[in-house]
Amino acid sequence: MQPPKLGRQTFLKDNTLSVASDNPRYTGRYFLILDKNSKEILEAIRQLEKRWGLSVATTADFISTPPDESRLKDADALVFNELGVALVGVEEEKAIQIKLSGTGFLVVPEKVVYIPDDVPVDNDNNHGATWGIHITEVLQSPYTGVGVKVAVLDTGFDTGHPDFEGREITVASFVPDETIDDHHGHGTHCTGIACGAADEQGDRYGVASGAHIYAGKVMSNLGSGAQSWILNGMAWAAKNGCKVLSMSLGSPMSEGESYDIAYERAARFARSKGTLTVAAAGNGSRRSKNMFEPVASPADCPSILAVAAIDPELQIGEFSNRAINPSGLVDIAAPGVDIHSSWPMPARYRTLSGTSMSTAYVAGIAALLFEKYPDATPAVIETELRKIARSLPLPAEDVGEGLSMAPKIKSVCGRSSSPYMKSTWIG
Repeated sequence: MQPPKLGRQTFLKDNTLSVASDNPRYTGRYFLILDKNSKEILEAIRQLEKRWGLSVATTADFISTPPDESRLKDADALVFNELGVALVGVEEEKAIQIKLSGTGFLVVPEKVVYIPDDVPVDNDNNHGATWGIHITEVLQSPYTGVGVKVAVLDTGFDTGHPDFEGREITVASFVPDETIDDHHGHGTHCTGIACGAADEQGDRYGVASGAHIYAGKVMSNLGSGAQSWILNGMAWAAKNGCKVLSMSLGSPMSEGESYDIAYERAARFARSKGTLTVAAAGNGSRRSKNMFEPVASPADCPSILAVAAIDPELQIGEFSNRAINPSGLVDIAAPGVDIHSSWPMPARYRTLSGTSMSTAYVAGIAALLFEKYPDATPAVIETELRKIARSLPLPAEDVGEGLSMAPKIKSVCGRSSSPYMKSTWIG
């Protein structure tokens, strides 16, 4: 039997998962974790071609445009040069053979990624700035994120939304055969929280209203996708100089399961390029029933900030996941219940609840901090986020450092002499 080619994704049908389970965990493809040394990557490519008879493409093949799997119809493998990871479309038997061959490759299944199950709110009669904008003191901050590139990887973006007229917006779609247009809505909602401004009534709902928006479509119009699409989007954002990378998406984790190495490598690559990554902790818990789920992937990675959701009473959201696994800590919390934001036209606005919304809040606040400290590393901004967070009388495994708060005090020339300014990120 011929192995599935990368561009012939048998696990997807019109970008909808076409397998027995309604929410499958894996795509049917595999990642080979390679040594990131350039010589080792070249040797790995040689082995994939010569020993295993695979047709190999690399991300270096895409020079002027982001990697597009729809252009890889004859490839069995895609090597992510920057990450030391190879995606292979082979049968399970061959994946097992490669794993047991003595080549040293770590073979792991590619995850299916989902938009978290956000909770819609029936009443969207929002007048005045949302409670989240008030409680994080965004309105009191002198910063708008001007000059800061913020990447939101999601279901796309409604580029014709009237609230974003005149804004700097760069777009790219990593979903095969789908444009950046957001026919789901989640991406436009999260982008509005992170980088929007005010609604048609003049009421403020967005945080970094002056940021340069980078909208990367990594999830299909039906809210699901392949892990490789997210990795492509992460590398795209980092290589384009985005200071903040927001991912309100994820895959469920089991208790005791460790973080995903491919995601961690992508986050470390992003950090090396000056990009801070934040992701949703996940909405799988049902706290009123004493049911708690671990922080989702990729938020559980050490180099990604995991964001929990709180409600207007500053209590943890009913659905918000908890730090259960050793590597899956909650780093910080933000407003994530009854959040008003943009929605694709003609609806224009919608109110949702979820850690997706809280993640977008933290992304916007991080952009304000990058404006305040324009020469800062991601480690500096992470430290500042933690330092200025408002302490909450809640367990750290639920809210981390506490409520994320907007920065204050604009210094001369827009620059500030933080004691952390000479810090560097290592690793």
